[in-house]
Amino acid sequence: MDRSLNTAATGMMAQQTNIDVISHNLANINTAGFKKSVAHFSTLFSQVLRMPGTRLSDGNISPTGVQVGLGVELSSTAKSFAMGSLANTSNDLDLAIEGDGFLQVQMPDGTLAYTRAGNLQVNGQTGEVTTTQGYRLYPSISLGNDVKDIAISPDGLVQITRGADTTRQDQVGTIRLARFVNPAGLLEVSDNLYRQTTASGIAYEGNPMTQGFGQLRQGFLEQSNVKVVEEITSMISAQRAYEANSNVIRASDEMLRQANNIVS
Repeated sequence: MDRSLNTAATGMMAQQTNIDVISHNLANINTAGFKKSVAHFSTLFSQVLRMPGTRLSDGNISPTGVQVGLGVELSSTAKSFAMGSLANTSNDLDLAIEGDGFLQVQMPDGTLAYTRAGNLQVNGQTGEVTTTQGYRLYPSISLGNDVKDIAISPDGLVQITRGADTTRQDQVGTIRLARFVNPAGLLEVSDNLYRQTTASGIAYEGNPMTQGFGQLRQGFLEQSNVKVVEEITSMISAQRAYEANSNVIRASDEMLRQANNIVS
């Protein structure tokens, strides 16, 4: 009975974690560039009461043995980097990456972080292009002042028009992207950013539309790749599994109570 109680408890904890992941996905359904997570589970080791192949008392070989599983554990929470839908915003500093790649962001400590959220801004003091949290793009791009028009080509070239001379365009920089061998191994941090880890591998930098990098779409934003119907379905399934495991605990407790009454 103790075994069934512990096994059901692992099932309840696993489904609670599953609900935690689902709730995080749903909370970020309107977060630009957000990538949903999926909880993956694996079985705990089994208690072997009789090894398969054991010779029985009658001389025969046990074809299967006796093994009792001891529950479930969380093995990973994997990010799905499937591309979200593109929304037309008509904002010159909104960028969507159509294909592989991440925008590179320089953090205050000088390290780099990576994001798919392309809702960019301009620092009014320096003229530099930043994220909504004020982190600068890397390599840095400064628009300067008196900017009338911003044009960002699919291959990352940034050109601006200043003042009244609309016939002259100044090239102020090129947006470069980063790719990873295993993007699912990136560490998710706050502000819709990711950091490189040993599991993700090192960042490979390049220009959009080259070496497998996606192209940039100015005036568009990549939406969250969370699908409400799928998440709601998963939530209901997790809730039912949680209830089933709690019923196992109640049943085991009742059986123990009856056994105790017999002994008494």
